[in-house]
Amino acid sequence: MTHWLCERIASCGDRDAIVCGATRTSYEALARLIETWQRVFEARSLPRGAVVAIGGGYSADSCALLLALATSGRTAAPLPAGEDTGRYLALAAADAVVGFDAGGWSWTALKPLPPPTLLQRLHERGSGGLIVFTSGTTGQSKAGLFDFATLTQRYQTPGREWRTLAFLTLDHLGGIHTMLHTLAHGGTLIVAEARSPEAICRAIERCRVELLPTTPTFLRMLAISGLHCRYDLSSLRLITYGTEPMPAATLRGLTAIFPNVRFKQTYGLSELGVLPTRSPASDSLWLEIGCETRVVDGELWIRSNTAMLGYLNQPSPFDEEGWYNTGDAVSVEGRFLRILGRKSDLINVGGEKVYPAEIEDVLLDLDNVRDATVWRQANPVTGQIVAARVTLAEPEDPPAFERRLYEFCRGRLAPHKIPAVIDLVAGDHHGARFKKIRPQ
Repeated sequence: MTHWLCERIASCGDRDAIVCGATRTSYEALARLIETWQRVFEARSLPRGAVVAIGGGYSADSCALLLALATSGRTAAPLPAGEDTGRYLALAAADAVVGFDAGGWSWTALKPLPPPTLLQRLHERGSGGLIVFTSGTTGQSKAGLFDFATLTQRYQTPGREWRTLAFLTLDHLGGIHTMLHTLAHGGTLIVAEARSPEAICRAIERCRVELLPTTPTFLRMLAISGLHCRYDLSSLRLITYGTEPMPAATLRGLTAIFPNVRFKQTYGLSELGVLPTRSPASDSLWLEIGCETRVVDGELWIRSNTAMLGYLNQPSPFDEEGWYNTGDAVSVEGRFLRILGRKSDLINVGGEKVYPAEIEDVLLDLDNVRDATVWRQANPVTGQIVAARVTLAEPEDPPAFERRLYEFCRGRLAPHKIPAVIDLVAGDHHGARFKKIRPQ
């Protein structure tokens, strides 16, 4: 039986499905690629229920492979880029790995360990799957398993056809959702040659991108670069942002730069998928999440029918009723929430709670500050103090800058929230996924 998504793709004819640089792949061609991969599975006797890891990032072939696997009762496991793949292959109990490069693709058969119980259950019910790996920045990497039918159910109802830029990568759940959302609705997925602000602007101008899904960190980089003045970005209609709190100062600046663009805050986690959201206004940081939510001791809990089945290598993070503690601290106003930041990042100054995002929002409003990251440092008197890492747009005398920062904060923050330690640094404050990294 043909999966509804394959039927949808085949019905879209010769419209552009995926644009990678100068290479354009129509929906007809994408449907043929999916069929070609399915013949490859048959030729290599790859059984239903098998796991195939995918390396090499976005391309029409890698997208077709992922879709061919997940719609045929097999499981796709996109590999994190630039990392040692051995541990991920072991976590997924992968039967094979397919790598993509400029020369084409390669297939390597593996001798996997016995499949984890969750994979066996998925296979027994005849469903295809998707394995999403966490980055492992806080410890051991985790492998979350999704039922592909459950994950894609929300896209079965036809929607608007967007020309969408693939900013988030194929090994990131947000990047996979970008692909699924675009192709399920007959849009065009546009892959830039790089994820620098200039490469993204160039792709937007050349391909008339309408929808840009990205992160607050990248949007601030774009605003500071001034590249929006050099490139024609008038095709943009919607910018979505997520993965970290958006500083209010950054959002104010962006809405001024792009007055004709709607901004939408998204919300998703590797355990839950990307969830539907709604905000009261384009310039609002409040949002309503389109599934069951509750707040316990200031933390957001969610129960969603798009949640993963569980981890392949860790105990289930869901309670007996299916609720998941997101670890995000929130404020509540009626049915709307505002994400304050990870509760694990909370700074406790003599019993007073301080959220790093609140301090960063003030620092980013200070003249000559290109970026700022706030975290906690131990202190024998107060237990913890606020520390700030700051990157300047132009060189400045450090003592003079610290005095200026203090005076600027004094009228905007309570005394215990003003950074007691200021570290002037060069370079980026984010990782490969354009998400702010805080010192531990």
